[in-house]
Amino acid sequence: MKTVFTNGCFDILHVGHVRYLKEARALGDALVVGLNSDKSVKSLKGEDRPLVSQEERKELLEALSCVSKVFLFDEETPLNLILKLKPVILVKGGDYQVSDIIGAKEVLSWGGDVKSLNFHEGHSTTDIFEKVKKSLSRN
Repeated sequence: MKTVFTNGCFDILHVGHVRYLKEARALGDALVVGLNSDKSVKSLKGEDRPLVSQEERKELLEALSCVSKVFLFDEETPLNLILKLKPVILVKGGDYQVSDIIGAKEVLSWGGDVKSLNFHEGHSTTDIFEKVKKSLSRN
């Protein structure tokens, strides 16, 4: 079985995420998502994040037909999860260079492949936050 692995916070699930996850799933037989836990998101993004709890983010991801399995992790990076699961393909969004993807060296060492997928411009959690801020400031 050709397993594809990706990871992220997925704090506000949006169309950019869905397109990215569908593209990732098309590369293999199963798509496994490493999901940053609430503790991990706070560490990476600050005390006001995540906006959506890890249980709800996990439930949303699992509801997508392109996602085969979701694993929560508490660390800032998914390296331990990658080492445990040993995926054949490791992917991140197009805003990452392959050389900067956590776990790339390890996946390549066991004969796997690492890819940076298309970035869907204008579809990001940051963009959504900015739109909400602008909307609230007008009121």
